[in-house]
Amino acid sequence: MDIHDNARTTPRSRMMMVERLDSGWTVSAVAAAFGVDGRTVRKWRDRFAAEGAAGLADRSSRPHSCPSRLDGAAEAEIERLRRRERLSGPAIARRLGRPVSTVGKALRRLGLGRLRALDAPIAVIRYEREKPGELIHIDTKKLGRIDGIGHRITGNRTGQSNKRGTGWEALHVAIDDNSRLAYTEILPDEKKTSATAFLERALVFFQHHGVSVERVMTDNCSAYKSHLFRDTLAAKGIRHKRTRPYTPRTNGKAERFIQTSLREWLYASPYESSAQRTAAMPAWLCDYNNRRPHAALRGKPPISRLSEDNVLGNDN
Repeated sequence: MDIHDNARTTPRSRMMMVERLDSGWTVSAVAAAFGVDGRTVRKWRDRFAAEGAAGLADRSSRPHSCPSRLDGAAEAEIERLRRRERLSGPAIARRLGRPVSTVGKALRRLGLGRLRALDAPIAVIRYEREKPGELIHIDTKKLGRIDGIGHRITGNRTGQSNKRGTGWEALHVAIDDNSRLAYTEILPDEKKTSATAFLERALVFFQHHGVSVERVMTDNCSAYKSHLFRDTLAAKGIRHKRTRPYTPRTNGKAERFIQTSLREWLYASPYESSAQRTAAMPAWLCDYNNRRPHAALRGKPPISRLSEDNVLGNDN
């Protein structure tokens, strides 16, 4: 239990007050012993007599009555305007002719202080394909090129403006829905030729591990909607699935893998150049696939979901 820093008494000391009164001490003597007023001693004595030991616990400082608080009908009207018409707090205040602060307090009491409280939370639908290769998630992440260790690490902004315009490159990722086996490359851009070339090399990588790809899921960027990307998949007999617009969670495994890559590889060390960052990728990816425990796989690495032959023969 949290006790106020300036509290003179605690439930234990209050019980001691009661016990000393029962043993014959006077109220003034007990008050002097504990450094409190006699009124305080009588208060705890009376509470113990009425409620027992439970009466010695701290109570809320909230007043028993608040005459200035809005009545039920007024709060119901505020709630109606918030839920039915989705008005903001200031708009409700203007509509009802009440102070904005009053409406704000009422909304917070009702749990409607933020607009997102009006919408039901989106149900989390988790899924996993039954075997490796049934579905491969592909996505990209734009990365700023590196030209020396930046000011966020060194704290030195000298010459920072002269380094603007270094440019961008793109992290392309492919991850198997069932096993979480992953393949990555850093390419100059996210255009259709780069995306299609990455797709072909990713398919070779998964085939090398004995994974026959049946479906590929991507978002709706222009590279993945191109005829080149579509025809490449069709030629290999692979079905193309695209996420619903503005619904990145559908491709959540790729999104999550990108976040892991940012935390454990891309931003894990102060790289002096983009080439140095790219050179660190193979070792990290090998560790991710073969040794790093994965929470969704009960603490085992992705390679554990593949056949015994793959574990022994293709571990890089």
